[in-house]
Amino acid sequence: IIAADYNPERAKGKLKQFSGLEYRTLDFAHPGHFDDALKGVDVVFLLRPPSLADVDRYFAPFVEAMKRNGIFKVVFLSVQGAEKQSFIPHHKLEKLLVEQEMEYVFLRPSYFMQNLTTTLLPDILADNRIFIPAGNLKFNWVDARDIGLVGAHVLNDFDPYAGQALEVTGSDFCGFDEAASLLSEQLQRKISYESPSLFAFYRTKRKQGYARMMIMVMIMLHYLPRFGSNRPQLTHVVEDITGKRPITLKEFMEREAALWETKN
Repeated sequence: IIAADYNPERAKGKLKQFSGLEYRTLDFAHPGHFDDALKGVDVVFLLRPPSLADVDRYFAPFVEAMKRNGIFKVVFLSVQGAEKQSFIPHHKLEKLLVEQEMEYVFLRPSYFMQNLTTTLLPDILADNRIFIPAGNLKFNWVDARDIGLVGAHVLNDFDPYAGQALEVTGSDFCGFDEAASLLSEQLQRKISYESPSLFAFYRTKRKQGYARMMIMVMIMLHYLPRFGSNRPQLTHVVEDITGKRPITLKEFMEREAALWETKN
């Protein structure tokens, strides 16, 4: 297994609990690294860095390098509903892989539970609130560990899944008001949910130091779906492929409770 990152030393620190990995440099902004990164590779797990949206500039050269090195198998971490949202980079990257006649598997996960422990965490810690312009929209929640487990199974036994798009969800379908109630129960303190206007959300996040691109990604994930007709369904992909049921949102909160604890 080769772990490729634009900063291999950083990757070593993040993956230090795993033994037997080889580390290589891979920077999508520098195609000169591609051939060395891909040497001897059988199948690629492709994860798009959130800040890189220009598919033609950053990923088309990488796919060409894959083909040049005789690599045609790729597992791409996309997003649920990518096939119906032509304006998002995931859709364009899926289209690129199909047009280049790659042997692909698209993992299309639903809404990450880990958003509660990353992008939404500062507001929870500072103000005991989930602050996001999602209105009453309900989300399919999934644990990133379950996505990773599905990905590992597919990488290890690629051929049966080739040419498929797998929608990876958990078993919870609920809005942020319900998530806030669950979190309040777990932490034994009141966590509220506030759905601000776009202007208020943008202004608040800029004051907090968020980059404009990151704010736009958050709006794309939480606000724009409110006006779409697509209501994605829960699936059984995790259990069908891995043999285990997906973790529930309540179980996730129990497991990660320490991350939301405030210091008095």
